[in-house]
Amino acid sequence: MVVAAACAFIVAAVLYSAWVTGQFTTPAVDRTEGYVGELAALDQPWTRLFRVSDVGAGLACLLGVALTPVQRREWPGWLALAAFGLLTAATGVFPLDCAALSDPACGRHALSLPHRAHTVTAALAAVSAPAAMALLGASWRARLSWLLSGMTTGAVAVTAAAVVLGHLAGVAHRVQLALVAAWLVYAAMRLLVAAPVPPTVSPTMPPPVPPPVPPTMPGEGGTPHVVAQGDGPAVILAPGTGRSWFHWEPVAGALAGARRVVRFDRPGLGLSPPSPLPPTLYAEAARLAALAPAHPERVTVVAHRDACWHAEAFARLHPLRVERLVLVDPPCPKRRGRAAPADPVVRWLPALGGAWGAAALARVAGPAVNRLLSGLPDPCGVYRRGRVLAAAAGERLSRGRMASDLLAVRSGMPFPRVPVTVLGPRRGAGCARAVASELGGVLVRLPGPRRRILADHAGSVAAAAEGA
Repeated sequence: MVVAAACAFIVAAVLYSAWVTGQFTTPAVDRTEGYVGELAALDQPWTRLFRVSDVGAGLACLLGVALTPVQRREWPGWLALAAFGLLTAATGVFPLDCAALSDPACGRHALSLPHRAHTVTAALAAVSAPAAMALLGASWRARLSWLLSGMTTGAVAVTAAAVVLGHLAGVAHRVQLALVAAWLVYAAMRLLVAAPVPPTVSPTMPPPVPPPVPPTMPGEGGTPHVVAQGDGPAVILAPGTGRSWFHWEPVAGALAGARRVVRFDRPGLGLSPPSPLPPTLYAEAARLAALAPAHPERVTVVAHRDACWHAEAFARLHPLRVERLVLVDPPCPKRRGRAAPADPVVRWLPALGGAWGAAALARVAGPAVNRLLSGLPDPCGVYRRGRVLAAAAGERLSRGRMASDLLAVRSGMPFPRVPVTVLGPRRGAGCARAVASELGGVLVRLPGPRRRILADHAGSVAAAAEGA
């Protein structure tokens, strides 16, 4: 992501410098007194070219900010830079009617709303650029950053004074734009230089030995978040796609009095660290095996949505360790290609989850989407984190491969003779009925929408886990 962000800033700098060619293609705009935005005025011959350049520069800058890895103490500076990109794009969307400083006749007639909007957005962009430089410079503590920030701030002040005095406004404005473009290149280079470099192994030295994996699960992205409560026969609560441990809170409260209830977050979700590996059916089955008690003790697995596939695979691959399965609203596995087209995207999602774009999207939409889909609040604010959004998207994109793997497991491994209870909605329970028939289980239909089964029917889920 660092390389992509740096490339975006380089592209933004190049497009932001498109005015250089305008010195030769648009002689009607005065190089000394004319405002650079006049090159894109509607009465100029190359207006479309320079308007597209402004929009492209702004969007490239926004993309660079979105792909930049999150550093908490730098967020004010990156926010200001994102505002600069948005305002720069807006100057291309709202062009001037005419060359305001170069053409004495401009302004003698009524000016349009886009003309006035261009004036406002250009002024705000001129302020946001040095603000971003100063804020990021305060975090970076680099001399070159402070130098460019100070020079740009001075150029903005000189440009404003030149416009008021009516002399040399064009020269000052061009110096200002050149400094902003230079700073964008500097920001790109700094991202590349500051990016962590993976350690290399000398050919004469043995490779480093990885630390031991925690016994609770096959480690993929570090120690997972696991919550265990109560005492008695073990019950594992496996959350659905994109969900977290707290979605099981009503069910866990009903079971903890007589059972040892284990809840967990898959990599990247909830409070678990992200994993560089894409989610797979076999990894999730191994995760359940790692969380289950040692043989000969058996475990009851209660799974929701796509986690029902994980629970079924666990039961087929580890038949002697399963006491009972409770499958809540299981989906139907559909046969697809072995290598899904989304696999390369899934491998990039953990890096995208650590960028400012994912962080901003999660903060804006994450809590509302969680409340809409689950009907439960987010007590720890996990859905405000970009990595959680990326992990949920990765699980969703991996469904095709998991479905194919489950069908392969079904064809090769028999299902053990254990009780199975399938809970589904009263309406649209076709998949629940098919899964119950496939596994020889009992189908129980519950009223209300399927997205609120865990919130509205926690008692029914707990009773099914108890075998009632």
